[in-house]
Amino acid sequence: MIPDHIIPERSGTAFRLAKGDTLTVIDPRGEQVADLLAFNAHDLDEVISSGRTLDYAETLYLSTGHMLYSNRSQVMLEIIEDTVGRHDFLLTPCSYDTFHHFYPKLPPHRGCFGNLAAALEPYGVAPDRIPVAFNCFMNVPIDGETGKLKVLPPISKAGDFIRFRAHMDLVIGLTACSAPDSNGGTFKPIHYRVEQAALAGAVA
Repeated sequence: MIPDHIIPERSGTAFRLAKGDTLTVIDPRGEQVADLLAFNAHDLDEVISSGRTLDYAETLYLSTGHMLYSNRSQVMLEIIEDTVGRHDFLLTPCSYDTFHHFYPKLPPHRGCFGNLAAALEPYGVAPDRIPVAFNCFMNVPIDGETGKLKVLPPISKAGDFIRFRAHMDLVIGLTACSAPDSNGGTFKPIHYRVEQAALAGAVA
């Protein structure tokens, strides 16, 4: 059995994901967000794009069967299984500035942005290249009349997961989110699992 990798609470990591490999992001305790980024491993100027993805999907609520596109309209990741069905692709990774804005009475934290920047630096990704992340398990309902959005605790339960298949060679950034409101007021680890294409089935 392929072991899970563990991202400790309020931290992040980065790794390569080859075309055809599958990535499973797991919420082991429930109500914990994981920010996910993807870059073309051969050209870091090609990066996951919220705008392209939401445009082509014609929905804010991405789940099984949806594709996550790059800024060049190429499929980077395909969601092949999802036990939650509620994720966010609107809000940017939390940061020191986020904490100053939303949590002025709490000690500031570098947040997902800082964790992603540190994890991706060895791969040649500069902080200014970090876009809006695909926020696994993040619950951001939107009022259809006013457009007002809220950040509520995730609906994910212990053991819930979302599974992706890579459609190109990628550099992945992944966090266990650091913002209190996004995670129901507590901070927990995120687990992830990578299955190689030889085991998971290559992309046609």
